Amino acid sequence: MIDQYFTKIHELLETIQQNQMWTLQQVAEKTARALQKDGIIQLFGAGHSHLFGEEVFYRAGGLVPIKPILEEDLMLHRGAVRSSQFERSNEYAAAFVQTLDIQPNDVLFVSSTSGRNPVPIEVAQYAKDKGAFVVAMTSLSYSQSQESRHHSGRRLFEVADVTIDNLSVKGDAVLNHDKVKVPFAPTSTVIGTCVINAIMAETVQFLAEWGVEPPVLLSGNIDGADDHNEKLIDRYRNRIPML
Repeated sequence: MIDQYFTKIHELLETIQQNQMWTLQQVAEKTARALQKDGIIQLFGAGHSHLFGEEVFYRAGGLVPIKPILEEDLMLHRGAVRSSQFERSNEYAAAFVQTLDIQPNDVLFVSSTSGRNPVPIEVAQYAKDKGAFVVAMTSLSYSQSQESRHHSGRRLFEVADVTIDNLSVKGDAVLNHDKVKVPFAPTSTVIGTCVINAIMAETVQFLAEWGVEPPVLLSGNIDGADDHNEKLIDRYRNRIPML
């Protein structure tokens, strides 16, 4: 099963690289332009999808102006079933978005593999209404196979400015065994983590080629990094208080 899983992940990454390169580059350029205009990168997801925001936030070798939207009621540590119930609630979604600080020069990544639940859809629509550029990270085949739970009937890919397809199958699990009744081994987190880091790397390249020094964090475990990092953190702390 280890070989099968690695093979599947390699296949998915190769397919994304071959078929969605233009989209990834477009998103990276939009992200770089946002940073050039003093916007920030925001990331939202419920359940396991919140991990992408934590992956790139305050990360050695990563960009500093990144703000994960971490709503504890939508995260697993406050109750896994509970978080899913909130994500599916249109009423919760409408109230939650009013707490967000999203500005016109920002780029927002919204991650939801099924793309059908109200909270991610509502967050994406709210950000668009605020003038931000919205990127969906979802599975088109999965999403198109399910009815939306949002009151509008739309799914995430139908709201975002651009969609990155993580190619997850319906249910996310890709492996089977004749003695196991259900499929297992999800792919969305591995693929999404690779994709978001690739976009951030391309964003750094765009900034550098435009003559803009990319605001990249150094590892705090390297001597002399603190001075470098403190200057960048001070620059963005007003928009990203959790820095």
